Amino acid sequence: MGVYLHIPVSGYNVHMLKDTLEGLNDDQINAVTSTEGYVRVIAGAGSGKTRALTHRFAYLVNELGIRPGNILCVTFTNKAAAEMKSRIHELTDDNDTGYICTFHSFCVTVLQEDSHAVSYPKSFMVLDNSDIDDMLSIIYEERGLTLRDMTYAHARDMFEIRKGVTEQNYYMNLIQMSLDDLHQKYMEAENVNDILFYGYLYQEKKCFGLDYNDLIFLTLYIFRKNPEIRLKWQKRLEYIMIDEFQDIDEPQYELMENLCGYHNNLFIVGDPDQTIYTWRGAQPGFLIDFDRKFPHVKTIMMMKNYRSSPQILSAANSLIDCNHDRIQKELIPMLSAERKPVFYSGKSSKKEAEWIAREIERIIEDGTMPGDIAVLYRAHYLTRPIEEVFLHEKLPYRIYSGIQFYERKEIKDAAAYLRMIAYKDDLSFMRTVNTPKRNIGQRRMRFLKEYAEKQKCTLYEAMQANVHTELFNGTGAEKYIAMIEGFASHMNERPVSEILSAVLDVSGYEKMLRTEGNQERLDDLAELKQAVYEWETSVGEETDLLSYLKHMTFFTSLDTPDAKDRVKLMTIHSAKGLEFPYVFLCGMNEGIFPSGKVKTEPGMEEERRLCFVAMTRAEKELYFSNAEGRNASDTSRHLSRFLLDIDSSLLEFTEPLKEERVKKAKEYIIQLNSRFLPDPDKLGFQEGDRVRHRVFGPGTVKKIDMDEEAVFVKFDTMNTPRAISIRAAGKLEKIERS
Repeated sequence: MGVYLHIPVSGYNVHMLKDTLEGLNDDQINAVTSTEGYVRVIAGAGSGKTRALTHRFAYLVNELGIRPGNILCVTFTNKAAAEMKSRIHELTDDNDTGYICTFHSFCVTVLQEDSHAVSYPKSFMVLDNSDIDDMLSIIYEERGLTLRDMTYAHARDMFEIRKGVTEQNYYMNLIQMSLDDLHQKYMEAENVNDILFYGYLYQEKKCFGLDYNDLIFLTLYIFRKNPEIRLKWQKRLEYIMIDEFQDIDEPQYELMENLCGYHNNLFIVGDPDQTIYTWRGAQPGFLIDFDRKFPHVKTIMMMKNYRSSPQILSAANSLIDCNHDRIQKELIPMLSAERKPVFYSGKSSKKEAEWIAREIERIIEDGTMPGDIAVLYRAHYLTRPIEEVFLHEKLPYRIYSGIQFYERKEIKDAAAYLRMIAYKDDLSFMRTVNTPKRNIGQRRMRFLKEYAEKQKCTLYEAMQANVHTELFNGTGAEKYIAMIEGFASHMNERPVSEILSAVLDVSGYEKMLRTEGNQERLDDLAELKQAVYEWETSVGEETDLLSYLKHMTFFTSLDTPDAKDRVKLMTIHSAKGLEFPYVFLCGMNEGIFPSGKVKTEPGMEEERRLCFVAMTRAEKELYFSNAEGRNASDTSRHLSRFLLDIDSSLLEFTEPLKEERVKKAKEYIIQLNSRFLPDPDKLGFQEGDRVRHRVFGPGTVKKIDMDEEAVFVKFDTMNTPRAISIRAAGKLEKIERS
């Protein structure tokens, strides 16, 4: 470190320099003091990259005399930006912390200063998803569309694809067209996609609103069309630092190139092994191939891990080494040895949850605070058995980035239908009578409440008495009553699991969720069905509907310990950037983690990176668990491939794995791998390209849909597009345009 302490810096003493570099290792000091030119830092998990970034900012200000307002430091979340500002303020003792922000908030700053270049006022509105949905509701009503035409979620996805991929000059409609002309274009649109897209652009322009895509693309437009504005920002930003560079997408990359083009001082930090957002457009290749784009780049490897035990890191290194698309590296432990990661396999999800609870109780009894323990999972629905056991054992917990299982809307709706069948009470009636929509709105509900109050009866009885009156003509009231009566008359003769499945179908509730495209809620309902089935098979007797509702009441009760400190339950994506002394990673079954929705080898590599991220959240001890048995779809549960990826000598097993179970898992994994679709990035063509089919001749690629597993091509000789199986993509040959 001494070599750095004798750098002469005018106006600053050696003591201040020592303070700036104090506590940093050699690699971190190298990163902090490498201020000029292009610098790439490959920072492994737990290697102190945030510390390096903040100290580098302080070094530029305290030691080199750079003004904070001439430094841009980009992070990927507002929370990370706030944390970084706080740390830098402590290091520099200066309220001016420059531009420490996300890409989007930086673009807001540019647009507020230079919005005149796109004829937008400085007081434009930044739109979030709820704002977009409000705009969609207006468009749907104006043009007579329903969710059967397209769900809001799919519409938002379509906007993002058109803005980011297929129609990147869309913003010219916002900039150049008058409001009247844009409205006319919207009203003249005929297909659903165009109606929604141009209707949305019209609504945006009408209220001077910009969504996250617009912020980036309008900023890029200003820089392309106004060299003097671009130069102003380039000169102002003498030093640019970008965190989490593995998560950068193409427009952000272009923005970065624009900004660093004058001083050529760019410092990037990232870890390709922690790329878990390619589904949002992240391109890890920008980090991996950075030295090809900028040949004179200086690369610094920060591999010393100060977070996790050597045993946890050995297992994490063993896992991630199975990925091919990465920079070869290995985390170096700096802490003392602890316990090997532990693996437990339960006979059922309930047994798995009970084991987790027992281990957590043991850890707490040894003096650990519950808040130092985290249970991580791939999807929210996996919390159901864990919550049931935690409530029973009175283990205090809190769910982050999600709602407790039995408090989720779809679960409360399903429970309300069951209660309605059993009790026909007012609360259940109000929750179910118009969900899905049965045209029973506020006016009719007000009538029922007034009638029930006068006649001293329930709302359901009030509806029964008035269902054939003119007021309820054209509603679904009669069908609703027939459904409830039909289920109620046989509720003691049918298993609860059968009643639940049937009422969700007959009521149209599941159809509503499918129409909305809400797969997460459908997954939750599948998990509820599994919970009911497990309850039926475990109780033995008294498995009627009333008994189950009594059982369910216990889990929906809020009578849990009011502890100040609670075990943390969260998805792995939510845990990114966090760390915990004790981590439990549950649901380690093939099809759960890795997700059964993965269809390509690159997708599987991303799942493995996600597992690596989960493992490296743990500081002292790491626990894996899964369950045997069968899934709700009646398929067998197999070991996760990620457990098999890790050298078995690096794990501690609560009991030896059966050879037959390992063999079946490997056979199942081979079978799944054989179904992988080709990587869409390696097809040789993309949307908009001209291609030739051996039989159909030339055509234009309209869409590559991995969900449909098809390439949609409009062939010149046909009036309508054809869906070519993506597995047969070799039948399509790209034609270079003349």
